[in-house]
Amino acid sequence: MKTKQYTKVIAQLRAVGVRPTRQRVALAKLLLDGDKRHVTAESLHTEVSKASIKISLATVYNTLHQFTNAGLLRDVVVDPNRRYFDTNISEHHHFYFEDSNQLADISVDDIAVSKLPAIPASKNVRRIDVVVRVSG
Repeated sequence: MKTKQYTKVIAQLRAVGVRPTRQRVALAKLLLDGDKRHVTAESLHTEVSKASIKISLATVYNTLHQFTNAGLLRDVVVDPNRRYFDTNISEHHHFYFEDSNQLADISVDDIAVSKLPAIPASKNVRRIDVVVRVSG
């Protein structure tokens, strides 16, 4: 691994307290050093396999959850069996295209939430996620 080309992602990992192992650095480079995108653990595992990077699917899952817990990714659950990891961590919402299983970002300014139920005592709203499901 050529350290110079990984300097930025190593710094990003260290900044959020994630130890930069070889596997984490390789995954961070794919996820954080390019365009914003949505991935599943399976699609990312396929991508690393095609790039001849040896990382198990279990390690991909664990790393995606570590990155999400550290604030490097957003978790987007579209149904109990489908979860995406979003490299765009800014506040925004999503279209979910049911026919192609793809996500697309929606600006936070394009959706207005006008009413919420009463929040349980001693709890705070951390984030509101809207997923607009479209088909056909």
